[in-house]
Amino acid sequence: MKKILFLLATAGSILLYGACEKSETGSGTLNLSITDAPIDSAGVTGVYIAINRIEYHSAAEGWVDLDTFATPLSFNLLELTRGTAELLGSYELPTGTYSQIRFHLDQPNQDQGVVANPGCYLEWADGSTQPLFVPSGAQSGYKAVGAFHIPVNGTVDLTADFDVRKSVVVAGNSGKLILKPTIRLVANNQAGSISGTVSGYDTDATTVVYAYEAGTFTEEEAADPAEEQARFPNAISSDVVDEEGYYHLAYLAPGSYDLVVVGANENGVSVLSIEEQVGVESRQNTNYDIVLGVEVEVEIEAGTATEE
Repeated sequence: MKKILFLLATAGSILLYGACEKSETGSGTLNLSITDAPIDSAGVTGVYIAINRIEYHSAAEGWVDLDTFATPLSFNLLELTRGTAELLGSYELPTGTYSQIRFHLDQPNQDQGVVANPGCYLEWADGSTQPLFVPSGAQSGYKAVGAFHIPVNGTVDLTADFDVRKSVVVAGNSGKLILKPTIRLVANNQAGSISGTVSGYDTDATTVVYAYEAGTFTEEEAADPAEEQARFPNAISSDVVDEEGYYHLAYLAPGSYDLVVVGANENGVSVLSIEEQVGVESRQNTNYDIVLGVEVEVEIEAGTATEE
């Protein structure tokens, strides 16, 4: 009897193992889109990039081509903010879990001593443009990081969030602007958002709302940034408050966030308020209105944080 039970248990294990293996064999569809968080630099009306190849990383095969474009895809990232995204393509991938996608740009060229990647440039309010150099943008590409799973015969909608605010930085002592993309991958069916209005702010200043994972913001983040870094480097996302006092933070993972409200003018940068523990749920928008007081909590000038 014991032998029969043992054989039945063994047979059941084999059947279960076979079913698990079968469930992980096949393919599914990846819909890949691109979005951005707006830049907080005054006067910049366009941040353009041109993508000529996309790869994904497989544990078994390493980097694998996902798509190659005969004509590079060109985007003004500042047109893809506040939840607006543009579809790059739909692709069939083997079933499994992935964690990285890589974007390649055209090889850089040199024109009158200025090294830049074709199709990558800033546009200013007066209509002038400034070339952008993207270090390693053509050779190793830029990695977007974030785990996602392709189910058998299923579909995953994934968005690559290019955070331009963090990406456009000054190169060393040269004063030239370079593009060092900071990209995160967000599964759309898991993402939520926060939106609302800000009242009581100085209309002559630029007011920005930064989203931080709860408890991670420190005053040092508002100080002058290190070389080739952005101010507020650990913010997950951000948005510039518009003329109507409205802000919208899109593609946030479920969780709890602190909203750091900042004002900037020619006199410096001020942290106006820290709104703590604002919750986000999957596929839901959290409406959160912010009323600013008359006192400035933290003021930063010339890289020094001081309590008021």
